[in-house]
Amino acid sequence: MSRTLVAVDGGNSKTDVAVVSDTGELLAAARGPGFQPQAHGVDAAVAMLSGLITDALARAGRGTADQLAAFLAGADFPEEEEQLEKALAARELARRVRVGNDTFALLRTGSTMGWGVAIVCGAGINCLGVGPDGRTARFPSLGRITGDWGGGADLGAEALWHAVRGEDGRGPQTALTAAVAAHFGLTRAEDVGVGVHRGDIPRARLTSLAPVLLDTAEAGDPVARGLADRLAEEIMLLGVTALRRLDLLGSPAEVVLGGGVLTSRRPVLMDTIEWRYAARAPRARLIVADRPPVLGAVLLGLDLLGAPAAAHETARAAFNSPWRPPISSHGP
Repeated sequence: MSRTLVAVDGGNSKTDVAVVSDTGELLAAARGPGFQPQAHGVDAAVAMLSGLITDALARAGRGTADQLAAFLAGADFPEEEEQLEKALAARELARRVRVGNDTFALLRTGSTMGWGVAIVCGAGINCLGVGPDGRTARFPSLGRITGDWGGGADLGAEALWHAVRGEDGRGPQTALTAAVAAHFGLTRAEDVGVGVHRGDIPRARLTSLAPVLLDTAEAGDPVARGLADRLAEEIMLLGVTALRRLDLLGSPAEVVLGGGVLTSRRPVLMDTIEWRYAARAPRARLIVADRPPVLGAVLLGLDLLGAPAAAHETARAAFNSPWRPPISSHGP
């Protein structure tokens, strides 16, 4: 029997698990909630992930795997990767376990050279750079306390902030006021803020305002366009800083963009990102990932198994976009 790989892409909003043979054949898959050890605790997050892996292995007719390659949000420091690696190894789901940050999987998914810069902007925002010599450039990605801004959660909070201030007169009038209220089926933007305060609206639902903000920006609202421009600036600063730290700013290099905010390819955002890179890093090539980042986890896992190039090509063919694995009921 061929060796078995379990590959995991654990993002903030969803977790994808794929069971693959060492020939690259996709045997089974599962999708569950986001991997959030900071919010739910390491034990609860690992328990959720273990349930997903067990389900996927059962669908593949396997009890355990030879290799588990898990690339996870929340694994932002080497010591966190080590902690999660030990916690997953203790579950005895695979003979060998490797854990890394989920941006590694995004980079491998989209890069044609195996190195470069990856920027994910989904519920949160993060960036990773890997040089051709193996050096890395990473960011803590812990939110505002480490200088980060721009994921869907931040965009939603900003949209609500400006919507309320435009409504009560403290800020400029903006179409976000009506759009934010309508999104939650309420009359006033202030009612949304009060609903969050009272717990009637879960704070996590503010992330759903990110596409509302971009819709409003594309309709020409100056406040919303200002926020879209600010995000484009952040996407540029992350990539340019990573390239500079790796001494790649003046060299041809790939910048892979992923996460729901960026893969939606909204012109109000992408056009601005492109011209900002053209001005600051003209030799960088922007690539919007068109396949799920779990593919990158699979390819990295196949590397760990020493699988041949043909296995990588078989795996790539199995993950053509769109890719919809079965939904599992496991929660944190």
